Amino acid sequence: MERKKSKNEMRTIEEKIKILNDYYSGTGMGEIEGKYNLSDSVFYKWKNAYEKYGKEGLESQTGKHKNPNAGLYLRKPKNRIEELELELLKKDIEIARLKKGYMVKGVGAEKEFVTTFEKNMK
Repeated sequence: MERKKSKNEMRTIEEKIKILNDYYSGTGMGEIEGKYNLSDSVFYKWKNAYEKYGKEGLESQTGKHKNPNAGLYLRKPKNRIEELELELLKKDIEIARLKKGYMVKGVGAEKEFVTTFEKNMK
């Protein structure tokens, strides 16, 4: 028995392929909707993407998994190695900013980007 998915729950590519294989093996659309708690519009979106692009077409396009460094300052490191890697990544970001000629002052809504080209850095 399949576990019922809640609304807006992310499905893996393997789950999507399993659902599509059920459909291609002759399972009716109504049965698929009930069994997997899935709307027909989402299913047909997956079906069209799979037929057009293959397995890559089923990858999430929501942006939730695209940037592994998103929320970098919000993430809490789990151990000392991750803590040092996070610190090193923050330093690399700061160096890139300085090379481009700006600094960040403030945090959150108060954050502003200040150019450093007019200032003497020596």
